[in-house]
Amino acid sequence: MYVCVCNGVTDHDIRQAAASGCSGMTELTMRTGCGASCGSCVETAMGLLDQEARARDATRALPFAQAA
Repeated sequence: MYVCVCNGVTDHDIRQAAASGCSGMTELTMRTGCGASCGSCVETAMGLLDQEARARDATRALPFAQAA
């Protein structure tokens, strides 16, 4: 789905940027142009970035502590 119609940025583009290390809206704007024009997409784009960060954090398993 298109998130930023002004610059043709899709949710896939945002998820791909997040997967390659993009962690904030400023960086996303520099990488994709998302949010650079009217700004109506910023809230949705930030939500997608946050969602991807939570998903990435959830897949990182913490080592189990050994009982003493």
